[in-house]
Order: sequence, then structure tokens, then C-alpha cells
Amino acid sequence: MSKMIGEIEIQILWNRLLSVVEEQAQTLVRTAFSTAAREAGDISAGVFDMKGRMLAQAVTGTPGHINSMARSVVHFLDAFPAETLKDGDILITNDPWKGTGHLFDLTVVTPVFLDGRPVALFACTTHVVDIGGLGVSAEGRQIYHEGLYIPLMHLAREGRMNEDLLGIVRANVREPVQVVGDIYALVACNETGGIRLREMMREFNLVDLDHLGEEIIARSRRAMAEIIAKLPQGSWTARMTIDGFEAPVTLVATLTIAGDRVLVDYTGTSGLSRYAINCPMCYTEAYTSFGVKAALAPWIPNNTGTLDAVIVTAPENTILNAPHPAAVYARSVMGHMLPDVVYGCLDQALPDTVPAEGTSSLWNLSLLAGHGLTGMEGSAVRAFNVTTFHSGGAGARPRQDGLSATPFPSGVRNVPIEITEAITPLVVWRKELRRGSGGPGRQRGGLGQRMEIANRDGAAFGIQARFERGVYPARGRSGGEAGAKGRLSLATGASLAIKGLQVIPAGDRLIVEMPGGGGYGDPFMRDPALVARDVRYGLIEADQAEAEYGVILTAEGEVNAAATHRRRAIR
Repeated sequence: MSKMIGEIEIQILWNRLLSVVEEQAQTLVRTAFSTAAREAGDISAGVFDMKGRMLAQAVTGTPGHINSMARSVVHFLDAFPAETLKDGDILITNDPWKGTGHLFDLTVVTPVFLDGRPVALFACTTHVVDIGGLGVSAEGRQIYHEGLYIPLMHLAREGRMNEDLLGIVRANVREPVQVVGDIYALVACNETGGIRLREMMREFNLVDLDHLGEEIIARSRRAMAEIIAKLPQGSWTARMTIDGFEAPVTLVATLTIAGDRVLVDYTGTSGLSRYAINCPMCYTEAYTSFGVKAALAPWIPNNTGTLDAVIVTAPENTILNAPHPAAVYARSVMGHMLPDVVYGCLDQALPDTVPAEGTSSLWNLSLLAGHGLTGMEGSAVRAFNVTTFHSGGAGARPRQDGLSATPFPSGVRNVPIEITEAITPLVVWRKELRRGSGGPGRQRGGLGQRMEIANRDGAAFGIQARFERGVYPARGRSGGEAGAKGRLSLATGASLAIKGLQVIPAGDRLIVEMPGGGGYGDPFMRDPALVARDVRYGLIEADQAEAEYGVILTAEGEVNAAATHRRRAIR
């Protein structure tokens, strides 16, 4: 029988549970082989009750992984009911529609037993460096092109690893050591969580998590209900057009605040793409709910109770509700844009609350070389395959400038260039903030980055591009202006497309110019002293100060107050 728990004990146990899942996540980071987990933290980790409800998540991780994983555990329990699981069993899948959105994400679920009884489930996810097929490409046409598809199945039975599955993985991926190493890191991640949970339960004489779990979920749900009930009631619609692949994509959201729930519907959004920028519904839900919660109640713990307050719908066969067998590898291209669309709605309901649009979709550099991909002949030239995580600028906020070179909403960390140079023949000759790329505004948009990359062997190499904001920039808000567009080019001058496999010829260099975030408010309302500071720090050019902000500087870089007043008065 579940033990009743007092108020103080609930608070202690909650904090302890957060420590358990954070140690769980850090185990994955410390033991992972791939840079995605080890350096960028592109993971998730959490603890679930035996009904498949997420009780707590680690702070380390990304919303796309955490919030989609939060819904995935019930799929495992549907396939493997709790009463059939044994101590030492481990389950796995990379099913995009039952996991976290594409085949490169492996989700592992481990039941935890206390004195012979199942008491909880630990789940974790990481993005592996390769899963076969076309590789890290947005050019697939069906899921079958995109790599090895692992249905819901046992990774281990009563402590014995499924060597047949591991053999299949090794035979289908380009980096078998890294991928299988990451699978064992996922196993270790959940095992650590289980050890710490059992210690906690024995220390507090708990036989199950039933009462604690109900309290956690109910309190989070009540807290969300109280916040939402105080908001204006009604419906608001916003739209955003982005680059897409074969054609521009329009994302349309209608956000409704009704009682104690927020409903977001994507009717009116573009249909399916022929390429792999389609988004499974689980990933659409993940980033939509994150965007809503980040704007309305970021302090409330994220669990099933919180997520249940946001209802997300999208018509099937649209780019945000792609059915099997649509290609979905680059689903993040769409998913990362959804908070910006949601904020277009919330800005109407709650003015001066949400930021301007940002780069949003990551500018991860998936760089490679290999026979048949980059024109390599023979075995003398080194093959490699690496993804290094980077971002453009975030949108300006109502009272603060946008953050430069900062990923929102994904939250992954930058991969240090030293790591990339250590494991590949690449050299990053330049990595700097891209001057002038932040959208002008009373609050300036965050700056993008400029990177210059070459192969130290002098050989050709490639980039699997899957970027946004190359045609349609991040828009400003409340009178703020758009950020700079992103661009790929060669040092010799040729422009490259921002989606698809692009080859950098032998001896040439890749130039990556990442977009900037949109500005917030009228640029001519920006404090002239801040404009002068931005010029002094090299964030904008002196001619931008005059043209975009109406601020005239002296030869010494100080504000010419009289000239600035006249310039602004003319406007």
C-alpha cells in the first residue's frame, strides 16, 4: 500500500528526485561517445510512473527530446505491459512516431524494481552520429531512405544484451564504435537513475511512488490551471513563412485560451514536403508546449501535469503532422520554428511579453567526406562524419537585447571547435560574431556567427545543409526590424544552397554566415549610448548606427547629441 507523505517530506522527495534525474542525465553525458551528447547535451532523461507518466525531467537536455520522450513511454507500455517486464529488461526504439521524431534519436526505457516489484521507469534519449541510409541529409523522400528503423523491442532481457540487434546496428551505420558506444551510455544512464531511486525509496521507507507521483502531477496541473485562468480568454491567429526546401512553407497557428487550458491548432499550415523537413506530431507537440510554457509559466516543473495543460492539433498530411512513411530526418527545421509562431499569437493576447523572432532553427554543421559523397578517390584521403552544433542570434526581448549565437528554443550547447579539429581533418580558421546581423530595434536582435572552415588535408569535403532564414529572415516585433539572412558560400566567392549536400572543392574554404534575431521596438527609440557602445564593441558598423538608429557619432566614437537629435527629428 502506498505510504501517505507529509508536506515537508514531499518537498524533500521532489528535490531528491530532481537530483536523481540530473545524475541520470550526467551519466549519459559523461559516458557518451558522440559529440551530440558529450559536448552539446542533445539528450533527455527522466523518471516515469508505472502508467508511463513523466514525474520529473533532468535540466540537462533539449525540449524536443524531453517533451516528446514524455509521451513516448506509454507506447512502450502498450507493447510491453508492466506486468510482463522483468528485472534487467531494457527496451529501445527509434520509431519517429513513437519516440522523438526521427531515426537518429534512440530512446531507451528501463523498468526499476524494488524488492521484486516494478516501481518506476527511467527513459533517456540521445541523438547518435549516424543510423545508416542517406545519413544526416534532408534529401530523403521516405523514411526508408533515412536509415535503420528499430521498432519497439528489447535491448536486453533480464540483464542479457540483445547481441543480434547490436550486430545489425554495427552492420548498418558508418560509425559503429560511436553508435554502439552511445547505446551502452543510454543503458548506463537509466541504470544510474535506478540505483539512486532505490536508495531514495529505501531511505524514506517508500514501497512505491504512487502517492508522490500523484502529488507531483496534480500540483503541476493545478499551477498551470491557475496561471491560464488569469489570462485573457479567446483565440488569436498568426502565420509565418519560412524557406522550406522545394518551396516556401507557411506555418499557421490559432491559439485559444479557454478556461484552464491552452489549445494550439495548426490548420492552414502547408502540406507535406517531398523532402525530409516533415515533422511527426510528437515533435510538433513537444516544441509547441515548450513555447507556451516558456512564455507563461517557466517556473512550474515540467512533467505530465504541466504538459496536459497544452493541447496541440494539426491536420494530418500537413508538414506538422506527417504520417508514416514520410521522410522526417530534418524535422527540427520545422519544430524549432513553432515557438515563434505561437509567440505571434501570444503577442496579440499579451502585448510586450514575448520576444521577436530568432534564428530558431539550429545552424548545425554536418560536415563529411567519403567516397561517392565528395568525389574522393582511393583510400589515401581521410573519410569523416561529424556534426558540430551552432546557432544564429535569438530575437530581442521586450526589455532586453536578443542573445547572440544562442540557440532558442532547442537549448543545446555549442560544440567547441577544438573538439571538431581533434576528431576530423577540419580547421576552423574563423569563428566570430557576425557584425551588424542583429535586427535593429529599441532592443537589438542577437547576432549570428561567421565561421570559415577548411580541410587541412587540402581535399574536398561536404556539408549536409538543412538551414532556415536564408530567404525569409527573423522578423522584428512592435516596430523592430528583421535580422540578417543566413548564407553559405565559398571563399572563392560562389554561393551555396542552404539545403542539401554541398561540396567544398579541394583547396577552397566554406564560409558560414548565420542569421541574426529580429529587433524589438522602434530602432530610433534605442538609447544612443547603447548604439555607441555597440559600435565600440564591434557589434554594428558606424554607418548602421546612423542609417538604422539615427545616431551620429564623433570621430572619437562618442554620441554627437545635437546631430543625433536633428537626424531623429527628421524622421
